[in-house]
Amino acid sequence: MTTPRLKSLTDYSLLGRSGLRVSPLCLGTMTFGTEWGWGADLDTSRAMFRAYVEAGGNFVDTADLYTGGRSEEILGGLMREAGNRDQLVVATKFTFNMRPGDPNAGGNGRKHIMRALDGSLRRLGTDSIDLYWLHAWDGLTPVEEVMATLDALVRSGKVRHVGLSNVPAWYLARAQTLAEWRGHERICALQLEYSLVERNIEREFVAAALELGMGICPWSPLGGGFLTGKYARAGGVDGAGAGRLQQTKGSSNPVFVKFTERNWRILEVLRQVARELGRSPAQVAVNWAATRPGVASTILGATRPGQLEDTLQALEFAMPEPLARRLEEASRPEPGFPYAFFSPAMRGDITGGMSVRAEPRWYRPRE
Repeated sequence: MTTPRLKSLTDYSLLGRSGLRVSPLCLGTMTFGTEWGWGADLDTSRAMFRAYVEAGGNFVDTADLYTGGRSEEILGGLMREAGNRDQLVVATKFTFNMRPGDPNAGGNGRKHIMRALDGSLRRLGTDSIDLYWLHAWDGLTPVEEVMATLDALVRSGKVRHVGLSNVPAWYLARAQTLAEWRGHERICALQLEYSLVERNIEREFVAAALELGMGICPWSPLGGGFLTGKYARAGGVDGAGAGRLQQTKGSSNPVFVKFTERNWRILEVLRQVARELGRSPAQVAVNWAATRPGVASTILGATRPGQLEDTLQALEFAMPEPLARRLEEASRPEPGFPYAFFSPAMRGDITGGMSVRAEPRWYRPRE
């Protein structure tokens, strides 16, 4: 038995319960632009964009925040050069403040969302966004205001579909329920960090996505580059080697904290599996993420064409079940409370020891 195989970038998926068709691998453009001190210049960005499109990809993701807006500008220019805007599913995001000192220039309130959208449309050089993401929960704006605003933008024609990124599971459930109840545009997608070294979404989000009709779009399937195998432990130093995780090593952002004992153990198993398959660790890690339940499209980021070309080959093979099981066991998260209550042993206590043919949607806590 092997894991499912996605044959190519034209093996499209519907994004949640929508009619939007997207490639199983999405081109992430957070690296388009060098304004953050790392990333790709215009010519390199052009080469990666062309490689993705020529391989058959149709889904491109950016955000107003990325490289201070330069990512959107570059993407807009590349689409004009290629004349392929209508053939692409273009996604961008709002939430983060790009004008320090102005409290309404960030967050998820109506004033900021509408201002942010106009800015993104201008930088992208388009009259509509195919998928508009809420980039992160702001902890302040009532969810009713957010969903009413997004619905109004869809009705205006400036936005086609809406999604949520980096939100609590209770928030997305509340938002979708409100949309269903009030007849607003429903959320069709979730963009969340998901990789062999970050599997916490399996406790709540995967089941919620399957139940509520949202396609999951993992970001950072390579753990910020950690799962490429380019980092090593050398001379007592964790993470020896060049890359973004070295540059952000002192950051307080947990997204960049990848040099842990657990993660090094997972990486070693990944390297072993990759050797047995004759594939790169990056290809195996992306293949793993792309074939997980609930996943519609996996977001790839790169700073060089060679990196992108490598991960675009992640769909070319199916992983034998014994190798997939080794990765699963090495990276499985601890269940925590209350998920231990949902184990097979506990279900037996609930059913009186009788067998009931119904399995949890996804997450199975450690026995």
